[in-house]
Amino acid sequence: MTIQPVASTPAHVPTVALRYALIPVHGYGIAVATVARMLDGDGDGDGDGDGDGARARVLAPAEPVPYGAQPVLLAESTVYGMTCVEELLQRWGPLPKPWLVLVSDAPAPPVPDARYLLRALGGRLAGVARVPYLPVLRGVRTADEALEHKDVLAAAGRLRRTMEGTTRR
Repeated sequence: MTIQPVASTPAHVPTVALRYALIPVHGYGIAVATVARMLDGDGDGDGDGDGDGARARVLAPAEPVPYGAQPVLLAESTVYGMTCVEELLQRWGPLPKPWLVLVSDAPAPPVPDARYLLRALGGRLAGVARVPYLPVLRGVRTADEALEHKDVLAAAGRLRRTMEGTTRR
């Protein structure tokens, strides 16, 4: 019998629980990366911006949702995006109801068919949060670069308030 040594956890690693398990329903891109950083916030809460204790993580394809994490579906506000959400929810199973984060793909409201699908799926979702069209995403290389822009920071604040239930009415 062989014994494998178990590495101990270094003392400097924070123990921040994963809060959001992000599931992109139709691919990974700058919008998904930016939403992950938006929900992560600083990540570790110490204000230094190093994000060494992530609260949000994008799951790999077929990776299970970690215990205790809120599943979050990420999709564009197109008919295709909503159809992908519908197909995923048909196979959802016994997991907790997911949140849906809709990222606007244009500076216009979703088309009627996409709005209809969203209304039809509403009962299967814990909630819906919307990220407005952010033209800066077309010209940035990374999500961190996107978060340097005030409109992205404002959208991040609104997204976190919506998902954490602190939206003003």
